Parts: sequence; structure tokens; C-alpha cells
Amino acid sequence: MRLILLGPPGSGKGTQAQRLVERNGIVQLSTGEMLRAAVAAGTPVGLQAKDIMASGGLVPDEIVVNIISDRIELPDAKAGFILDGFPRTVPQAEALDELLKRKHMKLDAVVELRVNESALLARVEKRAEETRARGEEVRLDDTPEVLTRRLASYRSLTEPLIHYYSERRKLLTVDGMMTIEEVTREIGRILHAIGAAPGKAAKKAGSAKRRATKSAKKPAGTRKAAPKAPAKAPGKRATSATKRRPAAKKAAKAARRVVKRASEAVRKGSKKAGRGSAKKLTKRRAKA
Repeated sequence: MRLILLGPPGSGKGTQAQRLVERNGIVQLSTGEMLRAAVAAGTPVGLQAKDIMASGGLVPDEIVVNIISDRIELPDAKAGFILDGFPRTVPQAEALDELLKRKHMKLDAVVELRVNESALLARVEKRAEETRARGEEVRLDDTPEVLTRRLASYRSLTEPLIHYYSERRKLLTVDGMMTIEEVTREIGRILHAIGAAPGKAAKKAGSAKRRATKSAKKPAGTRKAAPKAPAKAPGKRATSATKRRPAAKKAAKAARRVVKRASEAVRKGSKKAGRGSAKKLTKRRAKA
């Protein structure tokens, strides 16, 4: 998962980025932190940035892109990353696209947290009043005046990125005025919908793939062969009907024999009865 979060100051990008990191096992890459780490490590790119930063100048886009190039090659970024603070301009976005193309990577989505600037200003003013009421000092970067300048800078430099990524069908817009939990759920929903975040189906498919791979690697000798069915004589199918035929024939023959014997017995009985009647008639005539 490779993402960019867009939104004006106070839109909640930092909070949502941290939640995405914790839930998806990816890393948040801040350009400021990457620059400081490169300077501390003394890398060639870091040494170039060190001199510029020491003089108070802005680090050129080319150096920032090179630092990002080195950072996303580290093992902890293999699962994905969220870019924080970059790109800020369309030229930076074009340079990032070229970098990812060279590395055969792709940007999954650009999530825009859309907020109401008037509501943001009102929120900051209220927070400043509550801080003063507690007798605490208001941070210099947390005043309506500073926020107004930062919003103006965002509109002139960064807001064109919305159109840039929208044309490339990478932009996903979320209502940043919802509660933190609602924003988190909506970001998760749309990332799952485009297949950028792993869902249940993807996890099941991955488990099935791992089981299939493990089975394929198993030695042939350890597999149990399925029992073979006994061979049958060609042309003869042993069915229950076939097995019953000899018994039926025997029963029919026995029945015919019984009927035949009964018929013979009846005929013999008739003959004996006839002979007995003739003898009696002869005796009567002799007496007469």
C-alpha cells in the first residue's frame, strides 16, 4: 500500500496517517525526518542537503526525491508507505511519478481530507481562548493568524495537486469534518473497495495460496495414494438386479413343480373315485 494524504493544515492528516501505519504495517515517511536522518547518516545526498539547510535555503526537489528514493528501498518500506509533506507542488508530484516508474512501483491512492476552512479557523480561535483561560501560553503556530497564512499557502501551492491526481484517477475524497473515528472508517472502506488495503477475502486467498505451495513442495514419497477400486471383468456389471436373477429362476421352477404334482394328484384321485363307484354298482346288480 503506497499512499499520499492531502489536506490543509488542521485537517487531521497526522492522526489518520498514524492509524493507517498501525493497522496496515506500513511506514510514514516525513520529508523533514528523512532529510534530518540523511544528514545525520552522512549520505552523499544528506551532505548536499546539510549545506543548503545550514544556510537557511530550501532543499531542491531533486535532492528530496533522491532521499525518498533511498528511503523506500529500506526493508521496513517494502510493505508500503505514506508520504507526509511530499509532494507539495505539481512538479514534485511529476518527479515522484517518474521515480516510482523507474522502480516499477505504483501509487495506490491519494486520499484528500476535505474540510471547511471557516470551521478550522473557528476551531483554532476557540482552542486559543480556552488556552488563555487556563492561564497557559498559546503556541505561536496555533493561532488564527498563522493558520490563515498556512491555508493561503496550501491553496496556492498544494491544492492544484487535487486536480493533478484526479485526472490520473488516483484521488479519493473523504469528509474531514466528520469525527476522527468516522474518518478512519471511511478511509478504510474506500481503500478496501479499490483493493489497496488487505481484506478478509485477500487474506483467505493468501492462506490458500500458501497451503497449495506447501503441498506442492511436499516430497512425493510422503503422499498417501488414494485406494484403487477393484477391477471388474469387462462386459459384466455386478448389480443387485443381476444377483437376484438366479434365485428368482429357482423359485419359479419350484413353483411349477408344485403345481404339476398337485395336478397329477387330482387326476389320480378322480380315477380312483371312478373305479370305486363302478364296483359298487356291479355288486348291487348281482344282488338284484
